[in-house]
Amino acid sequence: MSNTLQLAAESATTEHRPLIITLFALFVVATLGITVWAGRQTKSASDFYAGGRQFTGFQNGLAISGDYMSAASFLGIAGAIALFGYDGFLYSIGFLVAWLVALLLVAEPLRNSGRYTMGDVLAYRMRQRPVRTAAGTSTIVVSIFYLLAQMAGAGVLVSLLLGITSDAGKVAIVALVGLLMIVYVTIGGMKGTTWVQMVKAVLLIAGTLLITFLVLLKFNFNISDLLGTAAEKSGKGSAFLEPGLKYGVTETSKLDFISLGIALVLGTAGLPHILIRFYTVPTAKAARKSVIWAIGIIGGFYLMTIALGFGAAALVGPEEITASNKAGNTAAPLLALHIGGVDSAGGAILLAVISAVAFATILAVVAGLTLASSSSFAHDIYANVIRKGQATEKEEVRAARWATVAIGVVSIGLGALARDLNVAGLVALAFAVAASANLPTILYSLFWKRFTTQGALWSIYGGLTASVVLVLFSPVVSGKPTSMFKNLDFYWFPLENPGLVSIPLGFLLGWVGSLLSKEEPDKGKYAELEVKSLTGTGAH
Repeated sequence: MSNTLQLAAESATTEHRPLIITLFALFVVATLGITVWAGRQTKSASDFYAGGRQFTGFQNGLAISGDYMSAASFLGIAGAIALFGYDGFLYSIGFLVAWLVALLLVAEPLRNSGRYTMGDVLAYRMRQRPVRTAAGTSTIVVSIFYLLAQMAGAGVLVSLLLGITSDAGKVAIVALVGLLMIVYVTIGGMKGTTWVQMVKAVLLIAGTLLITFLVLLKFNFNISDLLGTAAEKSGKGSAFLEPGLKYGVTETSKLDFISLGIALVLGTAGLPHILIRFYTVPTAKAARKSVIWAIGIIGGFYLMTIALGFGAAALVGPEEITASNKAGNTAAPLLALHIGGVDSAGGAILLAVISAVAFATILAVVAGLTLASSSSFAHDIYANVIRKGQATEKEEVRAARWATVAIGVVSIGLGALARDLNVAGLVALAFAVAASANLPTILYSLFWKRFTTQGALWSIYGGLTASVVLVLFSPVVSGKPTSMFKNLDFYWFPLENPGLVSIPLGFLLGWVGSLLSKEEPDKGKYAELEVKSLTGTGAH
């Protein structure tokens, strides 16, 4: 049955493939045009890292939304809801609540305290070189974990549209996305990346609104009918609409749910590509305004994931979704195809539009991630550690561009391996690493006067090592049919997300490291940082 459904979807995409390819090409050409235009205006380090701090609150709010609503939000969550019902929707709740935590705890103090990167804030009252090295390393590792998810989403999406079934073809697609991302960042810097994110946010909201409207229209705007049909088609009955389908079967799965929840809620406040967006506005007032716009846009989008996920379960069905992609990442594009009509031009056009929107989502987010990690390498590690503050702006920007190429190559290699994993699950791993390594250090640095360099190093390296090691020896990498390496079995950590262990460990190590340190904290520097972070006095 599932093969017949898959063949129907594939024949629809085959018939209208020229149209699909044309829409994709138009989007790529348009965004490359924006990037080249922005690149011509990128003359200084401030332009490359922070877009010259010229964006308004509304523009930055739109760009933050574009950066935050990743392939995990659009493809991964829709797939998770379509396959696991209520338990899949927990991702939407986690991502939204996480955004509020980031705003309340770190957004404005970070913007007021730093220049271009998280390392600026940490180095303000600590020993510069070791702390900047740690911050740069952590930023790059978190970004690469997040990039994995976007690359996996891109491979799945374009394979579906172009009818590519071979592994070599899917790897080639991942490589193409990597090359585009390198071009966006090296040429456009923050200005180009921000404009691409703004365009993408508008496209994503418009596309999601359209699909939500059409799904509700199918059920005469009766949400109860939609949920009932989804439960019936899922084969799970009422259990589909209740907690426990994915995270309530065993004690381990219940712990996994707690671990996932902690990682999602705390992770955003440590994600480098979100944090650097606050450096692109001229004032703290503009930063606050951008946050208000972002909350409205992001909140509206996550509410609409209910229609995407349950609509896919009701109208497409789990057999066809898993036949196309085991992790459910193609649920949203297949929903678009079914709403428009599987064998009709309308279905193909809707599929092409939604897929182009999803592709836009991936490109915008990978550009933001790559910019965050290359900026951190160039500004923290190259300029302040290797060159000891003696690098010119030109040399710093050149180092950032070379770092972009290196990070792109690593991401292509790892993304090719991760192409069959659920995108939302992969992003949750990045959140866990960010919450374990970055968040404790940021919070201690901003709010604890006894915090020392040793505490910062223990917290970053300890949280980073614990989270990465636990992921490597978890079922995500080996031991299960859904693992990255299906035929190997070397896992001993039972949970799919390490947050439950690694996040408290990151906080504990920062506290113990500071208490055991012989270094006397500079209370004058802490007082300066406190005033600066809370009032914006002297902010760049």
